[in-house]
Amino acid sequence: MTALRPERETDASYGQEPYEASGAFEEWYGDAAGQQRGYATPAEEPYAAPVTQEPYEPYLPPIDEETVALRIPDPPPGASISPSGASTATPVSGTPSGGRAARRKAAKRRGGRHGGAHAASESAESGESSDSFGSSGSGAPLSRVEARRQARARKPSPGVIASRAVGEVFITTGVLMLLFVSYQLWWTNVRAHAQADKETSSLQKDWASGKREPGEFQPGQGFAILHIPELDVVVPIAQGVSNKKVLDKGMVGHYSEGKLKTAMPSDKTGNFALAGHRNTHGEPFRYINKLKAGDEIVVETQDDYYVYKMTSMLPVTSPSNTSVINPVPPQSGFTKPGRYITLTTCTPEYTSKYRLIVWGKMVEERPRSKGKPDALVQ
Repeated sequence: MTALRPERETDASYGQEPYEASGAFEEWYGDAAGQQRGYATPAEEPYAAPVTQEPYEPYLPPIDEETVALRIPDPPPGASISPSGASTATPVSGTPSGGRAARRKAAKRRGGRHGGAHAASESAESGESSDSFGSSGSGAPLSRVEARRQARARKPSPGVIASRAVGEVFITTGVLMLLFVSYQLWWTNVRAHAQADKETSSLQKDWASGKREPGEFQPGQGFAILHIPELDVVVPIAQGVSNKKVLDKGMVGHYSEGKLKTAMPSDKTGNFALAGHRNTHGEPFRYINKLKAGDEIVVETQDDYYVYKMTSMLPVTSPSNTSVINPVPPQSGFTKPGRYITLTTCTPEYTSKYRLIVWGKMVEERPRSKGKPDALVQ
C-alpha cells in the first residue's frame, strides 16, 4: 500500500511527482468533476479482479436429433392431463427414473431403439425362431445380414440331413419288406389257387371228353386230383416235385424222377409219394398235421378212385431222410409191401428246416363207372 506524504515533491527514483494528501485522495475517489484516471468510482462500477483462465462450462450430452425441434412429449404411461394442460404422471412399475440418458439405457436393455438390432442378432445366433420383420421386443425389420443369419440357423445341419436319409432308407426297406411278406403270404396263394383250380377244371373236362389216355406223363403235367375231405382240400397232382413247374403253381407233386421215383396209384404194390407246400403258393398241405388215424385220402384219376386211410405220422425228420418214401417206409409201421401213400411237407410253418410225414394205406380201388366213393359223397 502506498504511504501518504506531507509534501509534493519529485521522486527521483521513479521519475514522477510525489503524491500529496489531497492529490492521493482525489486520485482515489475522483476529482471535483468526478473523473478518474482510468478507474471508475465505486458508485458507477464495482471492482472486478482480472481473469486469468477461461470460465468453467458444465458438460452437456450430445444433441439428440429427435429433440432438436420443439415438440410436446407424449405423456408417460399412467399419466393424466390436468385441466390446465399439465400432465400428472402416475408412477408405473418398471418405468426408469432419471434423465434422457437413463431412459435410453433402459430402452437398450429392453431391446428398443438401437438395442433392437443387437437383440435380434443374439436371438438368431442362439437359434431362437423369430419373424423376419421383427425381433425380440421390437417391431423393427431385420437387416439382410441378420435375415441371412436366421435363414442359415433354420437350415438343418449335415447330421440332421444324414439321419433323415437313414430314416427314409429304413422306412423304404420296411415298406418293401411288408410288400414282400404280403406277396408271399397272400398274393402267391391267390395266384396258386387260381392256377390249381384251372388245372383241376381242365383235367375234369379232358376226362369227360376222353381226350386223355393213361400212360407216361411229362414233368409238370397234371394227371390226377387229390381229395382230403377232413381238411376240405381238392388239388391237382402233377408229375415231378419242381417248385417252378409244379409246387409254386399250387399243385401237389409226385416223386417220379431219378432215385426219388415212386409208384403210381394203379401199381399193385408200392408207395405213392407226394410233396406240397405247407405255407404260401396255395399251401395245400398246411394242416395235414391235424389228420388222425382213419381219416380218408382219395386220389381221383381218369378211370378210378383210390381211397387211402391215414395210419401214422412222423412229426419231424431231416429233409435228407429219403427212406420215408421207400416202398416199405421203415418208420411208418408197415412191415411188408403193399399199396401205400406218403404226404411230405415242410415244418415248422414258414420254414423249410425239417419235414413232416404222413402215411396211409389203400383200402379201396373204385372205378369211376361205379360213381364216387363214400368219402366224397358225404
